[in-house]
Amino acid sequence: MKKFSVTLPLTGEYLTTIRLTTGGLCSLVGFDVDFAEDYKVCVTESLLILKRNGYTTATIDFSVGEALSCVVLGKERNGQKEDAAEDEISRALLSALLGTVDIQTDENGETYKIAFEG
Repeated sequence: MKKFSVTLPLTGEYLTTIRLTTGGLCSLVGFDVDFAEDYKVCVTESLLILKRNGYTTATIDFSVGEALSCVVLGKERNGQKEDAAEDEISRALLSALLGTVDIQTDENGETYKIAFEG
């Protein structure tokens, strides 16, 4: 199993970069085009959940083997929290596209973790 990790600010230009990176990793694992697109959507939606919850930085840990695992972890929570209604849509989308998605927050809301596998 190989690991790939990136920490980035949650701004538009970096979200585009991580989508391209995710697509490359999906290609390494051998995902078909449709599933790779679904996986990229899930990574992007995970980052948007963090951004809407006031996080300004995220770390994305990919594990590449027979499958592709992804853990998105919110860091540096000093942004403004937005309406949570869109979070429900994002969570539903994650579940619809990937099935089992593990979402955890600590009691202080200092870390936010979203984990899934494809």
